[in-house]
Amino acid sequence: MAIILNMNMLLFATAFLGVFILLNMYISKRLIAKLDAKQQTKKYLRIFLIVNFIGIIGYMIGRYYTNLPNWLYFLFSIPIGVLFLLFCTAVIYDVSRVLCSITPMSNSRRKFFKRSLDISALFAASALSAKSMYEARFVKLEKLTIKIKELKHSYKIVQLSDIHIGGLIDAEFIKDIVSKVNALHPDLVVITGDLVDVDVIHAKDALDEFKALRSKYGTYFIVGNHEYFHGLQDIIDAVKSRNIRVLENENVYIGESGNGFNLAGVYDLFGYRAKTHMPDLRKALLNKQDAPTVLLAHQPRYIDEITDGVDLLLSGHTHGGQLFPFRFLVKLQQPYLSGLHQHNERLQIYVNKGTGFWGPPMRLGASSEITEIILEADIQA
Repeated sequence: MAIILNMNMLLFATAFLGVFILLNMYISKRLIAKLDAKQQTKKYLRIFLIVNFIGIIGYMIGRYYTNLPNWLYFLFSIPIGVLFLLFCTAVIYDVSRVLCSITPMSNSRRKFFKRSLDISALFAASALSAKSMYEARFVKLEKLTIKIKELKHSYKIVQLSDIHIGGLIDAEFIKDIVSKVNALHPDLVVITGDLVDVDVIHAKDALDEFKALRSKYGTYFIVGNHEYFHGLQDIIDAVKSRNIRVLENENVYIGESGNGFNLAGVYDLFGYRAKTHMPDLRKALLNKQDAPTVLLAHQPRYIDEITDGVDLLLSGHTHGGQLFPFRFLVKLQQPYLSGLHQHNERLQIYVNKGTGFWGPPMRLGASSEITEIILEADIQA
């Protein structure tokens, strides 16, 4: 297992850095080279790209192999978001520049529009980076009511997801989240994966904050794909020791007999690649009571494995795209990006955009969230 996970991490890091090298090349050749600016200015911009890329390498090293102080981790994580937003700006700039060059107009007007485009592109990349860092500072409360057939009593569930403890997500961050959850007075709390994203030894203080969570029926957790990268069983054991129930292809009954619902949870789909802790829906639903069923599965695309027996799927993983242009890439892999959806006549799915963030402390068009879900009986059913 360890060899497989190390190979997966190495492949991910190689692909990750390879993609950013290509992004750098595109920005250099299709944005910086095309600017109506002095060669000295272009030189400084290319130096910025190099320094930015070194920061990305530092992020990858710090993420998996060292325990960096938060101020340094912050400096290393920002370049990821900056480069991605700069690339998106470069694509728009490139298309606009070509259109400007083929549109019939006088040379003087073309030159004016070109210079305006140059200034706008650099300003847009800077402004979007600043705005996304500002948006990431806030965790919003999302409230919704979901009607469930045959449910006889209402329940308040608070869902957290994709917190990604490690780096900038520390004990203070978790303490604030716990305080906000307790203020909602939930019946139960569910955490739908990617809770810990470092070696668990570096997450102990943050995990300890969850001991202060208060709810009527307790807190329940399922693993996400990132837990597999950092010692899955150690993380599961650590979470259990904080009075959190880990659902490992199993279910529990929530509420009083005859008035409650089944809460089931499965391992993440990454288990198929890791060849360990693989999701098993049949086992997860085994011996469940004759009542509505809520399933916790980290990735929305797990919905493809559900044929019957589940009324509501709660997922995360997508971060809602985290940075707006990235949502289009995520949508290629996942059937749902965020929010509530009616998948078929019986099954509904809610996808949490993530309570924390991965990589850069940046969000654009996809705010972090704590979700308050009221389950109610569908009286029209």
